[in-house]
Amino acid sequence: MPLSPECPDGISLLPIPGIPMVEPGADLIAAIASAADAAGLAVIDGDILAIAQKIVSKAEGRYVTLDTVMPSPRALTLAAETGKDARLVEIILSESQSVLRHRPGVLIVVHRLGLVLANAGVDASNVDSADGRERVLLLPVDPDASAARLRAGAKARWGREVGVVVTDSPGRAWRHGSVNIAIGAAGLPALLDLRGKPDLFGRALRATTVGHADQIAAAAGLLQGQADEGRPVVIVRGLTATGANGTAADLIRDATEDLFR
Repeated sequence: MPLSPECPDGISLLPIPGIPMVEPGADLIAAIASAADAAGLAVIDGDILAIAQKIVSKAEGRYVTLDTVMPSPRALTLAAETGKDARLVEIILSESQSVLRHRPGVLIVVHRLGLVLANAGVDASNVDSADGRERVLLLPVDPDASAARLRAGAKARWGREVGVVVTDSPGRAWRHGSVNIAIGAAGLPALLDLRGKPDLFGRALRATTVGHADQIAAAAGLLQGQADEGRPVVIVRGLTATGANGTAADLIRDATEDLFR
């Protein structure tokens, strides 16, 4: 599944400005289209919409208000050991398959989607309160399904064939700093298998696979930012790949292949 064509003119990253605050039930494609029109940006066939997880979760109403949560005994124990709010720990546990590591200030889990994340991706940044009551935001229930719905919505709105990548920005086990990854994908190969393809000297690649959707997410992250940038959607243009469409689930290494847990 090599990249094709070779993109001699490079790729373009086009942030869509002016997307309003997203509320539960919002039509994300309508909001994106309105902002794109106002900015004079047209979506064309082959574009990829990199959309920040946070606005997808907000549109899907993935909020939990902390004062509605009753911590379990396990949550109380982990809260004491990590120094975290026991209600937050209970929410994290409800989103997790298992706890991998914990220490004061840190709780690393296997999310129910298979992702290894701090705090199961539960986040309070860029999340407003509800009538003064503190709340947090969860990942979408099924980010790949979210991406597929958004892709279908884009097709209905513009009549264009686009890809969609839902991005998030976890930390990394061996390096400082967060980098965007794809937690949802539709309309593009998420994982490119280059095994058997020749290198520059004609040797067949034996182990090379490329996290294509993750690369798209990371590129978009240069413009999406992590703080108050207000650019949750970026059009990635000029990048295509051959091969069957996949999902972000294709990028998750099976636990049987994981040497580090």
